[in-house]
Amino acid sequence: MTEKLRIVVALGGNAISRPDEEGNVDQQFANSHATAGALATLIEQGHQLVITHGNGPQIGNFLLRNLAASGVIYPLPMEVAVAHVQGGMGYMIAQTVTNELTARGLDRTVTAIVTTVLVDRDDPSFVNPSKPIGRMLTIDDAKRLAREEGWQTKEVSPGTYRRVVPSPQPRRIIEIDNIRRSVEAGDVLVVCGGGGIPVADDPKKGLFGVRAVIDKVLVSAVLALAIDADVMMILTNVDHVALNFGRSDERPIETMSVAQAEKWLAEGQFPAGTMGPKVQGAIDFLNATDKPGARVIIGPLERAAEAVAGKVGTHVTKN
Repeated sequence: MTEKLRIVVALGGNAISRPDEEGNVDQQFANSHATAGALATLIEQGHQLVITHGNGPQIGNFLLRNLAASGVIYPLPMEVAVAHVQGGMGYMIAQTVTNELTARGLDRTVTAIVTTVLVDRDDPSFVNPSKPIGRMLTIDDAKRLAREEGWQTKEVSPGTYRRVVPSPQPRRIIEIDNIRRSVEAGDVLVVCGGGGIPVADDPKKGLFGVRAVIDKVLVSAVLALAIDADVMMILTNVDHVALNFGRSDERPIETMSVAQAEKWLAEGQFPAGTMGPKVQGAIDFLNATDKPGARVIIGPLERAAEAVAGKVGTHVTKN
């Protein structure tokens, strides 16, 4: 009999918008439907899912839309843009997973909750932006946007640039009590979309939005701890995490302990722009949870059920 697990599932933004596509709404719905099949299988097996997702491609496109419309209508600040994208993506994911469950004869309604996440106003990322968002840019585009719009960009591969924005550490999910009550009631939720809407706290004025994008995996670790999850699953486009990635001596990792993960992360095996935040999120969750059997799975979206069963993916454990 399959053990019934409480799982925080972190989806990449590319689960909804593929790199080789324009990323229009029809394509996003089609990709959401494909993603829904993998998630519905886990729910059908009796696991309880709380779903998070990234928004890298989508928030970049939203901000480009801001620029294109700047002569016609007022622009939206980044934190409001994150809220808009979170609502739209949450709607797509919740609807497609609900429809997939209905098609399988399961009477479940998935609920998306607009979620805000507290960050520190003095987080060092505000003076050293590092989170890539949006489309790939040529060097000429990067220079033009830096000059005309004040964008900060970073070379992500030879000759290819992306906009980078602050990515502060998540401290607390503001709506966590509401989320806990829904989880305890057995609901299937989509929360913390795009890493959550970043807010800071002013002693006199209260909460206010800040212009940043929080990493989805780091906030997923905060969420997994807060709801006492058994598993945090980071679904991506690779079967395993690898050592010496992209080299002739590349070696896939099937299992690793927190100590090994910390060692290899410190050695630079997992770059900050790709696998690094995923491994750091795994470390954060496993070091904080008091569940001895807790684990983190990093594996392929289309084989999510196999990953939970231990047949694919990299499984990170306390020891």
